[in-house]
Amino acid sequence: MLMPFLWMLSTALRTRAATMVFPPQFIPREPTFDNFRQVTEMFPMFRFLWNSLLVAALATFGQIAFSSLAGYAFGRMKFKGRNQLFLLYLAMMMVPSQVTMIPQFILMRELSWLDSHTALIAPAMFGILGTFLMRQAFLKIPNELEEAAFMDGANHFQVFIKVCLPLVKTSMATVGIFAFMGSWNDFLWPLIVINTRELATLPLGLSLLQGRWGTDWNLMMAGSLISVIPIVIVYLFAQKYFIQGMAMSGMKE
Repeated sequence: MLMPFLWMLSTALRTRAATMVFPPQFIPREPTFDNFRQVTEMFPMFRFLWNSLLVAALATFGQIAFSSLAGYAFGRMKFKGRNQLFLLYLAMMMVPSQVTMIPQFILMRELSWLDSHTALIAPAMFGILGTFLMRQAFLKIPNELEEAAFMDGANHFQVFIKVCLPLVKTSMATVGIFAFMGSWNDFLWPLIVINTRELATLPLGLSLLQGRWGTDWNLMMAGSLISVIPIVIVYLFAQKYFIQGMAMSGMKE
């Protein structure tokens, strides 16, 4: 599993000539960090990085918020057709995202959101997997806590904010990691809706490193290494909560 990342690091530290050597050199004979300087000089990498951070952060925050609200409704509130609606909601997971891209593109066009970060953030705020994980987490909360809050005069929103939400932080971290990674790594949707270079995210900006007649793999891997670092930092920061959230998501009292 680590081999692709090690190979990426190895290639990012080679010169262009060293990438063409056969047999390939896993450990560069003359490692260089000049590739990172060239990448930042040739392309606005820090602008791409900021765009990706902005889009991923807002999309992650939105998906945590909406998934928590939907998960609470499906897990703790009783209303007619709740289970049937949830099954229909889960069935949407079997629909490939490519199928919905055309109607989603038309919707963005009608809202005049094309070629803007709004077109990247708004659709990413809603996730079926996030709602499922949050529902499973809310189902595990003992009913006695909720009933005690209702007896004290709390309404559903107060119970959601003050009682239930603090107990599902691990699942929220899990949803946050999935949302951040999905938004950060997304390439196809930004390719469709973003036309301005200054608005491009990092995956879309990295595609500019691929030339028409050839590719400087050392520069490509240097840019890819830059794009991987934020994901690694986010995962390491929330690793404990991520593992606990995945373990709790399948449990039910």
